[in-house]
Parts: sequence; C-alpha cells; structure tokens
Amino acid sequence: MNKPLLLSLVTATILTSSLDAQSMYERIQSMELQMKQLQNQVETLKESEIKLKTALEESADKEETDKTAVASNDDEEDDEEEEASADDDTDEASGNEDDDASDDDDDDEEESIEDIVAEMEESITDLNKNTNGNHVKFNVDYRFAIDNLQYKMAGKDANGEDTKKNDAFMTNRLWLNMNWRATEHLSFTAQMAYHKVFGARSGWNSNVVPMETFDWITNENPYDGAIRIRSAYFLYKNSTFMDAEIPWTFSIGRRPSTNGHLVNLRDDDNPASPMGHNINVEFDGLSSKFAFDELTGIDGMYIKLCAGRGLTNANPRFFAVNPYTGAPIANGAPYSKNGDDIPDIDLIGLIFVPYNDGQYGIATQYYYAANLIDADISNTTGSLQGMKTVGGMHAITANFTMNGIGDEWSDYLDDTLFFVSGAASITNPKDDMYMLYTAQDLQGNMHNPGETKIGYSVWTGLQMPSLMSEDGRWGLEYNYGSQYWRSITYGEDTAIGSKLAARGSAYEAYFTEPIIEDVLSIQLRYTYIDYDYTGSAGFFGDTTGASMLIKDVQDAAAKGSPMAAGLASQIVDKAQDIRFYIRYRY
Repeated sequence: MNKPLLLSLVTATILTSSLDAQSMYERIQSMELQMKQLQNQVETLKESEIKLKTALEESADKEETDKTAVASNDDEEDDEEEEASADDDTDEASGNEDDDASDDDDDDEEESIEDIVAEMEESITDLNKNTNGNHVKFNVDYRFAIDNLQYKMAGKDANGEDTKKNDAFMTNRLWLNMNWRATEHLSFTAQMAYHKVFGARSGWNSNVVPMETFDWITNENPYDGAIRIRSAYFLYKNSTFMDAEIPWTFSIGRRPSTNGHLVNLRDDDNPASPMGHNINVEFDGLSSKFAFDELTGIDGMYIKLCAGRGLTNANPRFFAVNPYTGAPIANGAPYSKNGDDIPDIDLIGLIFVPYNDGQYGIATQYYYAANLIDADISNTTGSLQGMKTVGGMHAITANFTMNGIGDEWSDYLDDTLFFVSGAASITNPKDDMYMLYTAQDLQGNMHNPGETKIGYSVWTGLQMPSLMSEDGRWGLEYNYGSQYWRSITYGEDTAIGSKLAARGSAYEAYFTEPIIEDVLSIQLRYTYIDYDYTGSAGFFGDTTGASMLIKDVQDAAAKGSPMAAGLASQIVDKAQDIRFYIRYRY
C-alpha cells in the first residue's frame, strides 16, 4: 500500500469536500460521508494487520517444525553427517539471511500499517472536528399550528354578544439553533426565532399595541415577521470546584428560560432551567449550577443560582419624544438613569433539587422579582400614561415527579410519568400601591395600599405511552389558582393565555405522535380555562392585575351598574383552545 498516496487522498478528500460542495448542508454531508469511508478504511487496515500477524506466526511455527524434522534425519544418517552438517550450515546461513530480510520487511510493513492507521485516525479526528466538534452546528425546528379559539365573556358588549372567537388562527414558528463547543469546558449556544401569523395582522381597527413585542414574550407571541434572538449564551463547565469533587457550570447571556420543567412535557421539548409553574418568560441574565450528588452520595442533588434583568432604565442615545405633544426631549447623557422612568426590573432565584434518581424526583424553586409593573391609567382621562412600578414579589414552588409508576408492574406503567406541583406568590407592594387588588371594590369598600396578598396554585399531570408507537405520548393535566395567585408565565405556549396563571381551574389533554421517526411529528391539544377571578392575564398592579370575583361583576352588571356592565363585556369568563400542529425538527 502506498502510504504517501493514501495520505494525499485523505488530505484531498478533506479539502475538496469543503471547496466543491455548494451549500453548508452539502459540505457537512460530504465530510461526514468521507469520515465514514475513512473509518471503514481504518477498520480494513486493522483487519489486514491482524491477518499479517497471524500469517507471520504460522510461518514461524512451520519453520520450527521443519528444523525439528531435519535434526531427526541427521541422527539416522550418521554416514552422511559431515556432508549433511555442511549442507545444514549452508542452508542455515542462507536461511538466516532470508529470515532476517523477511523479518525486516515484515517489521517495515507492520510499522507502515500502524503509521497509516495512526495518520488516518488523526485525519478522522480532524474531519470530525470540522463536521461537529469545533465548528458551529445548526439544526432547525419548524412548526405550523392552527388554533380554534373560543371565549365566553362575563357580559354582553354593545352589540349584544358575549362570545369572541377565531375559528382558524394559523401561525408559523421557526427556531434556528446554533451550538459551538470551543473546548472541553467551554461552549456557546444560540437560538434565532421567527414567530408570526399567516399573512399580516391588519391592525386597521385597533389602536397601538405596545405590549405585543414586550421583551418577556418577544419570541413567544406570534406578531410580526421579524427574526429575533431567543437565546444566546456561553456555558462553562468543570468536574471540580476549588479542588472539590463538585461539578459546576457558569453561564451568562440571553437565557433559555421558557418551556421549563414540567410545562415542557406537553410542548414536547427538552426542559429549560426554570420550573414552568411560576415562571415562563424570556430574560437576560446568568446562572451557576453546583452538583452535590458525588460529594453527598444523594442521587441528582444540585443547587442552581440565577439572576436576571427584565427591564433596563436608560436614557436614549440622542433624544426622546413626548408621546402626547410630539416635542423632542433633549438628552446629553446617553444611557444614563432616568428618574422619571420606571426603574430596573431585576430577579434573583435559587433552584434546589434534593433528590432525583431518574424515577423519583423532588425539586424546589424560589425567586424574588423587584420593581414589577402595571399599566398607568389616568384617573381623570382614563388614558394610558405608560407603565408604573408597583412593588416586588416572592415566588415559591415545589414538585414531585414519578417517571415510571411502580416497580416493573407493567411496561405501560414503566413508561408513564406522573407529577404534582404546588406554588405560592407573596406580593411586596410599595407603600402607596395596590398589588393585585383595587382601592375600592364593586361594593364600595375601600382598601389600604401596601397590603401583602398571598396566592397559591396546584398543578398535576399524567403522561402515558400512546399505544400507537414507541415514542408517541398522550397526557392529561389540571391546575387551579386562588384569588391572589400570580405567576410570571406570559411566555407559555398557549394562544388563549397562560393556563398556569389562571385564577380558577384549567384542564388540558394532548396527544403527540411521531410521523417520520423523530423528524416529523403532529400534536392535537385541547385546553379549557374556567376563570373565577379577573386579572389572570394581567400584570401586577390595580389595573390589569386586579383580582375581583367574576360573579360579583356579573351581579353588579345585572343590577344596572354601567361600569360593571362595561367591565363584564371585557372580562373572559371561560376560554378554550383546540390546537393542531405539524412539526419538523432536524
């Protein structure tokens, strides 16, 4: 085998696969094909090496047998001893010379094969890096969805109607994922997103919708056709921390903070870091995780610290414009703090998982969000003045998961997952603000500002094999929220609004089935929400977030209150979302 020629071919293969292909996909496919071919050649060479060694060993055994036979003949032919001895000497000398030459050739050939194998394995390693090691890897996730949306309002509008609907709300969603592992410890991940309705949202009969692209939901809300960054962060990980056997990670950037634990089940996604019961929004921040299972011997134990910023107070680069007068407002200090604007919204949290052995798991989460907001409505004109800061909020959640029911009772139960989760929210309002309640209720009762309100929520679910395929799943979920329950789950992938934010009861059933391996799948999902209180889809103050018993609003409207009647026509009493999607992932 010609070693220089083979190595030249390997080098040419690597180079031409990058130069000749017409697209990134073709280049990667070409390089991966060549890598497989090189691996096959390596295996062939290794097999040849084994066969050669076997042949050499058999040759050596045969030579030893021949020498034994010669010695036996010498004993029987004493009268020809001298001649035989001379012949043997001649033969031995000749044989040794031939054997030495043969051994040298064999050593050279064996060394040559080993060198070629080493060179080819090195080339395969380089090629592997070019295809999926040290270079950016791309994959796509496209979903077409059609939703049937139905709403039952708490009261009738000016046209005498108390229902709203959209029979066929169609959306396109595309996620373009990028991953780059630079070293053993350092990697980078990003995701670009495109999420829009079919065609364009007309908006001719609507006012300005400033919250449609709010940063917390900018990629979750199907609005315009813009491509935005959904996540972008680097991740550092190591198996030891300060010489202790504590694997740890550190990451900073645009966080992968939607579709978190448990809510990811019905979304057929890998779980993001937060627990989806009480937080499911996009934000920018950092996290650091420390695993203690090796140190303590407790399966799955870890702590994760998180911090983020959901809104930044900073003056514009050049100048601002008064939205009411149109007059420019000069600014000589770009990006400095603006005392007339709302302050930064910051969040700090802790995730603690005390135990998870793969079948049974317990997880807890706490966070505090500061300077939360609500719409600022003028008391005199009723117009929107912007946003106002109302206070902070503590949030706590804990859940139990059972991934496999029983101990090998049946294959079906072994592949069934059950979970139950509980959560609480505790407001921390500013002294002059009302968080989640109004200054005066419908009965005319006055309430004091600065009161803390505590809400709670329970959530349970069951996910089972579909019986149609090995990877298909179907599931059932239920959750309930109390009067003053407040989650930050605006990014939840439910068109009628977050079911986990509901102050009332929510029911859900879904069926997910692969069509072509793990590349093409479909899902049918039904979500029904029966609200008991107002403000489930609002913010944190006394306007959009205020919690009133819907029945009280209806009763006041029935008694002839114009304010209650107008309010009731804008309050969703019940909502349902029937969704079908087809999804391509590669």
